Amino acid sequence: MPLSSDPAATRPPTPGRSRNMAAIKRRDTQPERAIRSLLHAAGKRYRVDVRLQLEGARPRPDIVFTRARVAVFVDGCFWHCCPEHGRQPSVNGGYWGPKLERNVARDRAADEALRAAGWTVVRVWEHEAPEEAKERIIAVLDATTSASRDARTG
Repeated sequence: MPLSSDPAATRPPTPGRSRNMAAIKRRDTQPERAIRSLLHAAGKRYRVDVRLQLEGARPRPDIVFTRARVAVFVDGCFWHCCPEHGRQPSVNGGYWGPKLERNVARDRAADEALRAAGWTVVRVWEHEAPEEAKERIIAVLDATTSASRDARTG
């Protein structure tokens, strides 16, 4: 069943397009590696690309701090519709529009499922400076760890 009534949206991809799509990484992108490197240098230890089993969802954060229950997603501006840099492709819009909308809906569902399970979610855009992203993540980790410690001693 086609996703769109637009005939251009249902045509098979060209070999060049297939090659381009196959080359797109799901993990270990340059922004992820830069942020992970800075976090590691700051003494923060984490797991990478862990699929979490939650009620009604199976999110796969890019960086996971299991003990602190913090999940970090490094979102690409195109794939996750960045309000600053995201754009709709001019070619094959009948395919890309719904595809990108589903990505955003999946992001929101993952956020909700993680929060419902007691996780803190941090979303970083690929255009953010890695140093700023690292500082934001560490601030969340510190706040989460502090709140957890206060709850235990409280």
